[in-house]
Amino acid sequence: MICRFTNCKLLRDGHLLGEEDLWVRNGIILNPRDVFWGEKRTPDRVIDCKGYIAAPGFIDTQINGALGFDFSSNLDNFPESLCAVAKEILRHGVTAFCPTIVSSTRETYKEILPKFVAYESGPDEATLLGLHLEGPFISQEKRGAHHEKAVWVDEDKAITMDTLMKRYGSLERVSIVTVAPELRGMYEVIEELQQKNIAVSLGHSMCNLDGAEDAVNRGSRFITHLFNAMLPFHHRDPGIVGLLTSKRLKNRQIYYGIIGDGVHTDPAALRIAYRANPKGVVLVTDAMAAMGLSDGIHSLGCQSIEVQGNQARLVGEKDRLAGSVATMDHCVRYFEKETGCGIPAALEAASLHPAKMLRLENERGTLNYGSRADFILLDNDMNVQRTYIDGRLVYETKK
Repeated sequence: MICRFTNCKLLRDGHLLGEEDLWVRNGIILNPRDVFWGEKRTPDRVIDCKGYIAAPGFIDTQINGALGFDFSSNLDNFPESLCAVAKEILRHGVTAFCPTIVSSTRETYKEILPKFVAYESGPDEATLLGLHLEGPFISQEKRGAHHEKAVWVDEDKAITMDTLMKRYGSLERVSIVTVAPELRGMYEVIEELQQKNIAVSLGHSMCNLDGAEDAVNRGSRFITHLFNAMLPFHHRDPGIVGLLTSKRLKNRQIYYGIIGDGVHTDPAALRIAYRANPKGVVLVTDAMAAMGLSDGIHSLGCQSIEVQGNQARLVGEKDRLAGSVATMDHCVRYFEKETGCGIPAALEAASLHPAKMLRLENERGTLNYGSRADFILLDNDMNVQRTYIDGRLVYETKK
């Protein structure tokens, strides 16, 4: 069956197009001219989009949990809880995500990771693209909310791929690994990971700019929550932040995650990053188990987190942030408001850019012909009204 979505402002190539429709068949976006003139077909169904913005579904590459379910520790009712989260985030425009596992013990990885590997996304939930392993091969000094006993202890011998495999047990269905490149042996590991098409992200690190540039030229292509858990910008050595304007990256596009929740990053820092490298910004929520719940004590891995309003901090350490409780649609609206980037750019920061970082732009992150029909309809204030997976309505806001 061919569905034609009409009366919408279509996001394509950085512009909102008001005179184009979206044609979908079998979950794929069609070229209407090929269908009408080549196949002599007309739509079987016409859907009025009420003048809404039609945009690719959001992709969250860093989310630790929601609805009380922590991806790094909760094993009870695993498939049911993960399914509930995958359905909940549809309300916020997310059609695909990378569950994030914080620094954990070898025993925890070997217990949890196989459960994600075995999980199959249902037709009416956001698609699990692959895991984001955030740690444990990170800096103790910049571990943030990661438990110090779970973070790698720098030993006499260099880190190798065998080291990673002994800790993780497997890299099956892993899409992103966050590492501190200054750890001994990590540059060689970065090369091997990128050869497996795993996105290596730099984060929780004391690395200077030279070291970060070397890591990118070895294959790293992402930065985990820019500005957070890394050396602060300094005019003589801007550290990892300096990658945004580096000339040593051999024409490589560096992508950088930003938590646009209004807590983790000052609006001025958002503007600096965006204006320095607008094509690389990737909005992430870094949401934890408390997302979607009320204030109180919640978990992040083996840590206890206290949530008050829109802030989540380690219990007993009020100065240490521990992820967010933000939703992706909130981050998109906040980013657009504070940077003045415009609606198309804000939407692409949560869809096209993460797809490119994951090298999935031929199937996700756009409304181009041949792409998956995972898309959302938003009003002019970028509030999600409907979410579609494979061209099927899976969420509609209640009037």
